[in-house]
Amino acid sequence: MSFTPGSSRWSDVWLVTAARGISACGDFLAASALTLALQSAGAGGLAVSWLLLAATLPLVALAPLTGRLADRVDSRLLLVVTGFAQAGICLALAYAGHPALVIALVALLAAGLAVTQPVLSALVPAMVRADDLPRAGALVQTAGTLGALAGPALAGLLVGGFGARVPLLVDAASYLALVAAGLLIRTRRGGRRPAPVVDGGLTPSPAWRLRRDPLLVVMVGSLAAVIAAVGAINVIEVFFIRETLHSSTTVYGLVTGSWTAGIVIGSWIFARIARRLTDDGALLGAGLALLGGCCLAVLASAAVPSAWLLVPIWLAGGVSNGGDNVFSNLLLARRVPEAARGRAYAAFGAAVQGAGMAGYLAGGLLLEVAAPRPLVAGCGVVGVLVVAAAALPVRRAVRAARFTAPGASAAGSAEAGPEVARGGELATSAPSR
Repeated sequence: MSFTPGSSRWSDVWLVTAARGISACGDFLAASALTLALQSAGAGGLAVSWLLLAATLPLVALAPLTGRLADRVDSRLLLVVTGFAQAGICLALAYAGHPALVIALVALLAAGLAVTQPVLSALVPAMVRADDLPRAGALVQTAGTLGALAGPALAGLLVGGFGARVPLLVDAASYLALVAAGLLIRTRRGGRRPAPVVDGGLTPSPAWRLRRDPLLVVMVGSLAAVIAAVGAINVIEVFFIRETLHSSTTVYGLVTGSWTAGIVIGSWIFARIARRLTDDGALLGAGLALLGGCCLAVLASAAVPSAWLLVPIWLAGGVSNGGDNVFSNLLLARRVPEAARGRAYAAFGAAVQGAGMAGYLAGGLLLEVAAPRPLVAGCGVVGVLVVAAAALPVRRAVRAARFTAPGASAAGSAEAGPEVARGGELATSAPSR
């Protein structure tokens, strides 16, 4: 485990924060615009599922490669080259007409995300001292969620007034924020670095493996299981809000943004709490409880007669979501060596996004045979059951970690053995950067 040895570089944190906020806004703007365009054109649940799968599959399939790239290639080079490439791809997407071409371009955009996501995630712990990590993580997450909050609302307005092309052009411009961040951030990772000196000689860093750390295995497994259980809501929501509750595209954007607003609130509330939780087992247990809160919010939303009543329910679910994000990221940063964090965040994102893919596919198939309202209720019920089933493995992992000899966890976890869904979030929309 390694953080910056001196004072925290808050200027770098703010650069990442700005880049994340701008790019997330453009990303969610485009994702919501494409979803609305499909639904308005009469496409069914399977079409929306294919779109979401195209935006997710590269994050899962490329994780072994992109995680190593994030650890071995200079972070500035990766951000600049990938940002320019994504801007060009999104520009082409704005003028693509054939559905197959649209899906292929969305998949290429996601391939770029598979690179930039672990790069940025691994950079933040290197910018700050350990005590400042919850605050820095909350800042970056707040920017991303505020961007995601604005994106769907803007999509509802712009699609209604101008169609899908304008949102996609805005998204193309937003990728340049990643390029600017890559050029301006002083903190850098990857590239050629000397191996640590041990007893006067050069010794390579021990190989890190996620499966060797029981706490991280259970954290990733429980989160992925919950996302797989409730992930169908990402496909179902547009039909539930637009058709079952008879709401406009503008209302759809505003309602879906309420979950994102809750994530912002939850991030700051639980960032303060996280600083007091020095025990990794307590972080894991608290994160599982917050996942339960997310599932209860999904379950409660099935009973509403009006889309506006979803706002307070999804706001509460977002608060739990934001808290779980803070705890999960902190647990990863504490227990993974600095040199392996790119791979750790890539593996974490792959597990979460893979689970989200299962939910997307299930949502598209289920909408062919059932109405949206009972499907929303079913997602909530299954999610609650999964959280209950995960309680025992979590308890066992916490006990095992607490009885492990000192030094065999945290910094030593590489030897003894952390993305949505929004890349780790349970939010109800397409994956974010």
